[in-house]
Amino acid sequence: MELMKNVQAWTAGLEIEYEALSQLRNIAGLPILAGPVAVMPDVHFGKGATVGSVIPTIGAIIPAAIGLDIGCGMVALRTALRASDLPDSLAPLRSCIEASIPVGFSVHDKELNPTHEAPHGRVLRQRMDALYARFEALSILAVLGKLDVRRIWKQLGTLGGGNHFIELCLDESQDVWVMLHSGSRFIGKTIGEAAIAMARESAHRNGVALPDKDLAWLAEGTVEFEQYVQALRWAQDYAALNRDLMMFRVMNVLRSAFGRDIGSTKDAINCHHNYASIEEHLGRQVWLTRKGAVSARAGELGIIPGSMGAKSFIVRGKGNAASYCSCSHGAGRRMSRGAAKKFFDIDALVAQTAGVECRKDAGVLDEIPGAYKDIEVVMAAQADLVSIEHTLKQVLCVKG
Repeated sequence: MELMKNVQAWTAGLEIEYEALSQLRNIAGLPILAGPVAVMPDVHFGKGATVGSVIPTIGAIIPAAIGLDIGCGMVALRTALRASDLPDSLAPLRSCIEASIPVGFSVHDKELNPTHEAPHGRVLRQRMDALYARFEALSILAVLGKLDVRRIWKQLGTLGGGNHFIELCLDESQDVWVMLHSGSRFIGKTIGEAAIAMARESAHRNGVALPDKDLAWLAEGTVEFEQYVQALRWAQDYAALNRDLMMFRVMNVLRSAFGRDIGSTKDAINCHHNYASIEEHLGRQVWLTRKGAVSARAGELGIIPGSMGAKSFIVRGKGNAASYCSCSHGAGRRMSRGAAKKFFDIDALVAQTAGVECRKDAGVLDEIPGAYKDIEVVMAAQADLVSIEHTLKQVLCVKG
């Protein structure tokens, strides 16, 4: 469906707020676009650029379109556990997961070291060591100034807050899945802020007129572009490893709780939904930015989570060229966090998360299912982008 010139949307049956439409109109008019902006059904207003948008560009990247949580995404794994294996109360299990993985925005003393947990632990340790070495070589460090480097490594393997979560889910066959959502934490935010500032300065220096200063870009061939791309790729790898480390810890908690092997993390699905990469589309190489969108190439597995009281989905991409082989990254917000806190109360949160072992307090009221779009409608709107492999229902949710 075409919403406006240079925009293709998969939003049948869903409303798009005025602010998001204005953002899309601004993006669609940029001279660096390689083709139409693809809009996913979970589209909503976002900081920097519209969440649920896929933006193809030539010779440039818009740092604010990728955002501050570089490489934010999902990981999901089907375990060998069945619903019948779970105890009547999941509260002790939630406490064990929360004790194993630091949550929230504060700085933690705990530093994850998987070396003693063979064999997969050694692989994770090798990835951590490679990430350390690459960090020292990042040329953007000269721009970032003084950093709390210890904090960067302490946050590797931690959840964060907001809409980040760890869940146990049951699929249609009553198999137990682990699913979690997180990104690149403090260092991704730091890199993103620096790149956005560099892009704005470049636009000012070169006299580029912009409908929104957040849409400033970095051009190929410039020092700033090379600094950002190197750091971007590093931060995306940090985010993927962050999720894998947490999955490793959750699986260890489950093994300890159930006293038996429950599967291997090597079979996990790990996908970004805030990132950029060079891809072939429209018959040429482009920079493709997915801002709240998941790669959905033909046969590729992806994860589309609902809110903590709704369904989530493991999907297989159909390789739809018009969407740049992409799909939504979730249900998408239908109201802001502030509006949700004003509109809903704790009684509503308890009712909407019935049957889910999770926090039910004011600190997570902005994550109430009612603040999100209907995931069933979202999935119906993108039926030509993905097919559903598994339908998951949350039974335990850890929030930051």
